[in-house]
Amino acid sequence: MADISKAVEFLDKAGTYYLATVEGDQPRVRPFGTVLLYDGRLYIQTGKVKPVSKQLAVNPRAEICAFCEGTWVRVSGELVNDDSREVKVAMLEKYPSLKGMYDPDDGNTQVLYFKGAKAVFASFTAAPESFEF
Repeated sequence: MADISKAVEFLDKAGTYYLATVEGDQPRVRPFGTVLLYDGRLYIQTGKVKPVSKQLAVNPRAEICAFCEGTWVRVSGELVNDDSREVKVAMLEKYPSLKGMYDPDDGNTQVLYFKGAKAVFASFTAAPESFEF
């Protein structure tokens, strides 16, 4: 659990990370900012109407990357949809600014967690550190 907490804390500190998905044979990358440690899982949030949601439905393999203070982290794995209301509420409580666009009961709010994930911390000045969760 300490390793996943380290990844979440880093992503929180960075504020913005970049999520990479695939659409056909074309990589797609976009900035994200939602991350939540809930029930021992690393969650992100999006809207079901967005292209990223449709891309993940076809191919759930994804990677996120964030950079902060000379270090970066890459987290790769499979993103699994979780439709439980409780985790949606927890995500929106952590990010109240999203409540104008999302609601746990709107049919659009989507939270996904990493399954079979690997995190790699790296920098130009230290050996890489990796762990799986």
